Amino acid sequence: MKSASEAVLCRIFMGESDRFDGRPLYEAIVLKAREMGMAGATVLRGPMGFGHSSRLHTAKILRLSEDLPVVIEIVDGEERIEALLDALEPMLSSGLVTLEKVRIVRYGDGES
Repeated sequence: MKSASEAVLCRIFMGESDRFDGRPLYEAIVLKAREMGMAGATVLRGPMGFGHSSRLHTAKILRLSEDLPVVIEIVDGEERIEALLDALEPMLSSGLVTLEKVRIVRYGDGES
């Protein structure tokens, strides 16, 4: 069985050293998304990147490896993503958030 639906992909870019309430920011965001009943969230850690400061963050240079790039991807309906962004506003002092419309394609009957 195959079904398709429209949704929004939210990507949140940050450094792994970013924190909120004493815990890693990426962890706080994923826990908030789970608390709000979002469809799912994935945290991706990048081996190299740079942001608005143009400072290079890489695992290759030991002294810069403490703040590698992190991307959180969350896919859900547009209204639910907007509600999540409102809830995350106090957590995000810096970083980049992107939104794009996506088509979700599910395979199978939903049973694992």
